[in-house]
Amino acid sequence: MSALFRNFAGAMILRSLSILNYKNISEASLSFSPKMNCFIGHNGAGKTNVLDAVYYLSFCRSATNPVDAQVIRHDEQYCMIEGKYENEQGDEELVSCGMKRGVRKHFKRNKKEYKRLSEHIGLIPLVVVAPADTLLIEGGGEERRRLMDVVISQYDHSYIDALARYNNAHQQRNTLLKAASGDERSDGGGYDPLLMQLWEEQMAEAGETLYRKRAAFVDELTPVFQRYYEQISGGHEQVGLQYVSHCQRGPLLEVIQRDRHKDVAVGYSLHGVHRDDLVFTLGGHPMRREGSQGQNKTYVVALKLAQFEFLKRTASQTTPLLLLDDIFDKLDADRVEQIVRLVSGDSFGQIFITDTNRDHLDRILAAAAFDHKIFHVADGVITAQ
Repeated sequence: MSALFRNFAGAMILRSLSILNYKNISEASLSFSPKMNCFIGHNGAGKTNVLDAVYYLSFCRSATNPVDAQVIRHDEQYCMIEGKYENEQGDEELVSCGMKRGVRKHFKRNKKEYKRLSEHIGLIPLVVVAPADTLLIEGGGEERRRLMDVVISQYDHSYIDALARYNNAHQQRNTLLKAASGDERSDGGGYDPLLMQLWEEQMAEAGETLYRKRAAFVDELTPVFQRYYEQISGGHEQVGLQYVSHCQRGPLLEVIQRDRHKDVAVGYSLHGVHRDDLVFTLGGHPMRREGSQGQNKTYVVALKLAQFEFLKRTASQTTPLLLLDDIFDKLDADRVEQIVRLVSGDSFGQIFITDTNRDHLDRILAAAAFDHKIFHVADGVITAQ
């Protein structure tokens, strides 16, 4: 192993990436710095697509396209992504994904295909900060639940299993409720009560597991997040993070069954951890109403950097990859400088960053004398500078 890569022991480093027909990138073979990799180009050039390919190799899916077929380049029938990683022992890990339209994708580690994709999650911990993160504040509870799910799943495989069990039981119960809601009888009949009881018990059992793990995660994350926000904002604002769940009302099975007649009336489950949420506050007031664009951006950046530190401590003691996609937009110069100082520190490992503004990246590179590479991206063509 080279001396350069040895300096970053404790991290999984992406040494090279091969892309074929992924989104607007027809073909690319890239070798990376173990520290900072910068992608410069206009909006729509394909910078974010490079980062999304890196994301795909960690999570077996795109960060922006829930349908796999949508990541295949227009007018092409297949795509391929392959990453060569080096772990803290200097061993190489080869991760690849290939897919054809209408055919199940093949995801492999060291040329051996996974039987279950969930087995891969957590091997290469990763945190991405992107413009769409403002949906964490502006969007519905689903966005904030996904935030918890993505982080916890990377260090706790039992969480993935509990989430799958809960989602299945929830879906089955909703199927019964929908059938019952269409029944003309007013007694709430139209379903098998024993079957309903079965799915409710499974929802409650898996749901309480998810609640305990989410609550522990939020308790540990909050002070780290507040520290990062204070550093970036200069300590001028106080922020909070509160977890809200139906499990806080009592045993979840009782909560689910208490208003079953209302669930029958509407045709879906009104209670359960699928309604969990995080309340974001600024100065004790809801962030959604109080925050400026700069404060909202600072909030989500601090939240993601806190996730990074959390994963670094929990995900097999491995430093995550950090993807920073156009994060400086809508931030004043002081906050940009604080973020630059933070990510330039020794606590961060390999970083992939995009920007339309070369000045921002020059400031980052001037902040510390570390290894880096710069790539220019135009119309899906990536060129090392």
